[in-house]
Amino acid sequence: MSSPASNSNSIHQRISSSPGKSHRLSTVNDETSDEFKAELLRKHLVSKEERNKSNTNSPSHANSASVSGADNTGSNNNNNGAGGATEASEESEEEFSAPLDVPGADITHHLYAWERQHRNSTNGRPRSMSFSNVQSALESQSEGEVDHSLGYLRHPGGFRRQYIANRARERGDQEPEFANTTFVDYLVLFGHFAGEELEEIEESSEEGRDDDRRKGRSERDPLLPRPIPIRKRSTSAARRGTASVTQAVLMLLKSFIGTGILFLGRAFLNGGLYFSTAVIIFIAIVNMWAYLLLIYTSYKVPGSFGDIGGILYGNKMRLAILASIAISQMGFVSAYTVFVAENLRAFVVAVSESNLNLPTILFILMQIPILTPLALYRNLTKLSLTALIADAFILIGIVYLFWQEIAVLVARGIAKDVVLFNSTSYPLFIGTAVFAFEGIGLIIPVVESMREPKKFPYVLSGVMVALTALFASSGFLGYAAFGSKIQTVVISNLPQDDKFVQSVQFLYSIAILLSIPLQLFPAVRIMEAGLFVESGKYSNKVKWKKNLFRLFIVFICIVVSILGANDLDKFVSLIGSLACVPLCFIYPPLLHLKACAKSTFVRCTDVAMLVFGIALVLFTTSLTIAAMLGE
Repeated sequence: MSSPASNSNSIHQRISSSPGKSHRLSTVNDETSDEFKAELLRKHLVSKEERNKSNTNSPSHANSASVSGADNTGSNNNNNGAGGATEASEESEEEFSAPLDVPGADITHHLYAWERQHRNSTNGRPRSMSFSNVQSALESQSEGEVDHSLGYLRHPGGFRRQYIANRARERGDQEPEFANTTFVDYLVLFGHFAGEELEEIEESSEEGRDDDRRKGRSERDPLLPRPIPIRKRSTSAARRGTASVTQAVLMLLKSFIGTGILFLGRAFLNGGLYFSTAVIIFIAIVNMWAYLLLIYTSYKVPGSFGDIGGILYGNKMRLAILASIAISQMGFVSAYTVFVAENLRAFVVAVSESNLNLPTILFILMQIPILTPLALYRNLTKLSLTALIADAFILIGIVYLFWQEIAVLVARGIAKDVVLFNSTSYPLFIGTAVFAFEGIGLIIPVVESMREPKKFPYVLSGVMVALTALFASSGFLGYAAFGSKIQTVVISNLPQDDKFVQSVQFLYSIAILLSIPLQLFPAVRIMEAGLFVESGKYSNKVKWKKNLFRLFIVFICIVVSILGANDLDKFVSLIGSLACVPLCFIYPPLLHLKACAKSTFVRCTDVAMLVFGIALVLFTTSLTIAAMLGE
């Protein structure tokens, strides 16, 4: 619908084009007042009374009067509309209503709407704004303008927040920031993983196409058929972020903190105390550098991670990036599955007092009935409760773990068998460290969600400093407290007969189990988008094909989990080396090199990081595989 402002600019053009009236409207131009335009317009509109009279005579008379504005209608309006429109508005607010039931109504409808809006704004009794505000908001949204205050209404307490925001705008103050009381915004990041539009958009036109196929072609079909898109994407430019700096920090912290922090104690054993501390700081710096390269590239070439690669290097690069993302996410799912199985096994052994020692593979298979239905969810908001519970349990587990490790160090001091550098297994630490810092898939979505995306480099720097301190402290304290006896999952080193430890162990396992579907979602949607054209909303056949495909992906992840169950620390290192290193250390400098590198120094740094990433993949992957096969 065109806006009233644009209608007012074109009204005198439509009126002046009427036959026999141009000599009377010679003075109408862009500087003519709206009052004068409205007065002239009323002479050509048909009132309700006139339309009712014409209906009793002949339909053709009403049609001609409403569409062409004949002279006899104009003369009638001279008496009823021109001279008395202002006076009659007190008696009948809808004197000139849009005749929607006559031919040609869509042509003249906006003229009636403009006249009605002008009358409401100038008469002595203004119209109630309870509806007109909503109508104007909807009209502004149809023109591409977003009223962010309406977004508050979706959440509890939304009317109050909308009122406060409106009052602030009326005073000219900055709109206040409201705390995010729901978990949906965090889940939306996984729907835009790596900037890809992964949420299924069910288009209503698909149902219409199915109906048309059954009925055959009709007069409503376009002569030139439009191509059916494989999937609907909303570009980053179309989305306007609303998240504050604080909200962006919280989303990044939620994205990075998971199971990796629990593997770092064992990883410090593989690398040595001092070596691991130095390397984890170095890995954090290189990771932050890679993230910034990707962000600066996205400023130059807007789009998702894969789209940027496709624009710069072609479709093969896009497919390579998407394949790496899918492989890394499936690797995370497999590692998380083994982690849950190991924790549940230790929990059962502790509760049964070593009377029930079941194999790890059995606990992996026990997760299938839970993962299968959760993997079939296509709406991420339905997983908000499970994700919230998972993060709460993870926070409880991390706090208790730090408290226990510090208590052990205070009571017994540093373990005597701690080494500063482990020359035999140090490559395993590098892969685990990269695994712990992996989160590049959520970088672009967080930037797009920010109200001020240019501040993201400062946000990322602060978050990376905090994460480095957290991860380094976790690995250092765990290895220093338990030495060579540290387990792959450090919770297993805590007193197993303690009921609270058992509770933490069980809750942390449930937390990771509930977060597995979020890790699986990006991989499944990336592959589904390439394999299936239709969404499946109106086709049970397509829907069940997708369901079977998701079950197949879950089966693949379970098989990989079983294969890596015996060496969880090496398995995590392999995932970090093979899947995470290319995403962090190879693709970002490669994209930045072509899009942004102008000076020789920048080109050299990009090439150096690219060579470092390739060498790291070959070195750590080969040694990790050799270590797994050697045992």
